[in-house]
Amino acid sequence: MALVGVEELRAAQRRIAGVAVRTPLLPCPWAQDGRRSLWLKPESLQPTGAFKIRGAYNRLAALSAEERARGVVAQSSGNHAQAVAYAAQLLGIKAVIVMPEASPAVKVANTRAFGAEVLLVTPERREEVPAELAEEHDYVWVPPYDDPYIIAGQGTVGLEIGEDAPDQLDTVLVPISGGGLISGVAAAIKLTTPGVRVIGVEPELAAHAQGSLRAGTRVVWPVADTYRTIADGLRQPSLGVLPFEHVQAYVDDIVTVSEQEIRDAVAVLAQRGRLVAEPSGAVSTAAYLYRAGELGGRVFAAVLSGGNLEPTLLSELLTA
Repeated sequence: MALVGVEELRAAQRRIAGVAVRTPLLPCPWAQDGRRSLWLKPESLQPTGAFKIRGAYNRLAALSAEERARGVVAQSSGNHAQAVAYAAQLLGIKAVIVMPEASPAVKVANTRAFGAEVLLVTPERREEVPAELAEEHDYVWVPPYDDPYIIAGQGTVGLEIGEDAPDQLDTVLVPISGGGLISGVAAAIKLTTPGVRVIGVEPELAAHAQGSLRAGTRVVWPVADTYRTIADGLRQPSLGVLPFEHVQAYVDDIVTVSEQEIRDAVAVLAQRGRLVAEPSGAVSTAAYLYRAGELGGRVFAAVLSGGNLEPTLLSELLTA
């Protein structure tokens, strides 16, 4: 498959204008230490609380009239689910969303509130059921990351970082799981802001992407293993096929962070940054806080990919 290029990225940027928020790039004086500095891209400010609306709307808005009439089906632990439901509601398209039973209740409730039909399944069935529904009802499948329209939509995050970044920016930190976000961001950064490094961040307990980049082939983790991490949005067992090609072409490195580091980053973002981040969205900040010395950069931008988390979990992380 061809990699997403500047033309596809710019087309996505035009398509999602007025639907996805053009989130700011925020300076973080509380994270400066004289040697390095941090800027945050808070995608938690999107109408669905995460970056996923960019790719979902770009994908659905590009459907033909015949495809829209058929309806769509998607699978997700929460943020893609909400984004597809919201985009479908805006465009008048029926949406059926398959979600793992362990999905946070707030994400399930929000997906239903946007008008989608939600089916809860065991984690092992999350990939099978959507295919069965698409076959039975002729729904259009909307993948969470393995699709050029999804990647291009997510890549608008990278276009905005490149347009807003300080001149000294040298490193962009991006959460990684299935790979749609980092694929789009990395393509946008490398094609429009040359010289800036792109580094993926994932939990130690779901580190398939780091293994894949280093092995030169897609590594697949057992689903049960990935469910050990608190970062529920980063529990995919492997990179997608097309995302892996983008990762190989454009991503400089992938680092991991521990569960405690993720928890601490959520608390720091709330207390010092005044930003609500779900654990999955906080991993990039965790990498800056605990790995920046190893990474060698001086001016970092970190994508805070989402802020959808249970209030009880947020309370727990703030009082730990």
